[in-house]
Amino acid sequence: MKNLAKFFKFEERNTTMKIELIAGLTTFMTMAYVLVTQPGAICGFGPDPGVVDVAGVMVTKEAITVLTALISGIITLLMAFYANFPFALSTGMGTNFVLGSLVQSGSLSYAAAMTIILISGIVFVVLSVFGIRDLIVRMIPKNIKVAISTSIGFFIGYLGLSNSGICDFSSGLSIGNFKDKTVLLALAGLLIIGVLTAFKVKGAILIGIVVITIIGIPLGVTTLPGQVAKIPDMSSIGDVIFHFDLKSVINAEGIILMFIAFFGDFFSTLGTVLAVGGRAHMLDENGNLPGIEKPFLVDAIGTVVGACFGCTTITTYVESTSGVEAGGRTGMTALTTGVLFLIFIFFSPLALMVPNAATGPALIFVGFLMIQGVKDIDFSDFTEAFGPFVMIMFGTFSASIAVGIAAGILADILIKVCTGKFKQVHWGMYILAIPLVLYFILG
Repeated sequence: MKNLAKFFKFEERNTTMKIELIAGLTTFMTMAYVLVTQPGAICGFGPDPGVVDVAGVMVTKEAITVLTALISGIITLLMAFYANFPFALSTGMGTNFVLGSLVQSGSLSYAAAMTIILISGIVFVVLSVFGIRDLIVRMIPKNIKVAISTSIGFFIGYLGLSNSGICDFSSGLSIGNFKDKTVLLALAGLLIIGVLTAFKVKGAILIGIVVITIIGIPLGVTTLPGQVAKIPDMSSIGDVIFHFDLKSVINAEGIILMFIAFFGDFFSTLGTVLAVGGRAHMLDENGNLPGIEKPFLVDAIGTVVGACFGCTTITTYVESTSGVEAGGRTGMTALTTGVLFLIFIFFSPLALMVPNAATGPALIFVGFLMIQGVKDIDFSDFTEAFGPFVMIMFGTFSASIAVGIAAGILADILIKVCTGKFKQVHWGMYILAIPLVLYFILG
């Protein structure tokens, strides 16, 4: 215990083993939905056990679930020991649905999809090793970096409201069905977390998740698994690991998909790392995260390794904020989350019983905590505030972290150029604007 405390710098970061373990468990419970979402995104959410791609390869949901848990666990452990940050990683939402839909429609083989991810991951690694990703972060204006946390806060709140059913965004903006037991439980969960936080109870978010999950059992909201543990079927995993097809992606469509995968993950990771680091009070006076090159490199390596094991883009999860809000400050939080992912390769039925009514309120509350950063945005100069405003609006209403950040950066450049303040814009931002414009056009 003492060696771990010394290695992860507990005293320096004012934390304890108990706090870190609770934080890691909280992060895992708010991320566990990926073990359901990822196989659904790739194979479809219907009753079928998998999908046969255009090359005749059977990609099963069980194989995707096992590999997602395995790679999420391993790469999160790498984050813990190499970077010593409380960040957890898994397959990101976005690229998985894009590539999954192409695989399901027969437009793309699964091998081709993994080749696209592999190449984008290699680009991540190169940029990270040579410090280019870090350079991009440093040349972005402070106001934009400060606004990232607020923008992601609104995005997380949106996810929580949508997943829990409190709000219905399927056909616009509307309130959910307040006669639904799931919605009522979610509201109760939000109240529980709020009250516990008001009384400064440690682990309020985790307690809220556990309480609502238990209450949901007799109400039929929490579905008890037929079995607690399960030995995964390994026979179908061989069909999707180290499965590549370079020839079929060296074309216009393949390059566009690589571009989308690259920039989607780049700005999603950038936003998440800065936002979670901000909530953990790890940013410096310029809004930068000291040592940011380490989580960037872990993220990049994760995408390359993930592609080799049949996983779409591996990215740092914004749900890591829930662990930070529970007090997590070191890699021990990530270590706990990573170990739980590995354990739940065999206990996936238990992990998946946590309902949206329990995780939704946690996300809403975390979103509330993150938007408090809006007070640090400089509104005294409209040209400085315009970019953050656009970022928050686009990020929230497009339901995309990457879109929000890209739009905010472009808006910041344009408003300064149009008002004669073009010299205030770092030269690198003009170069960055070119691929960002292409991102919107091609995406």
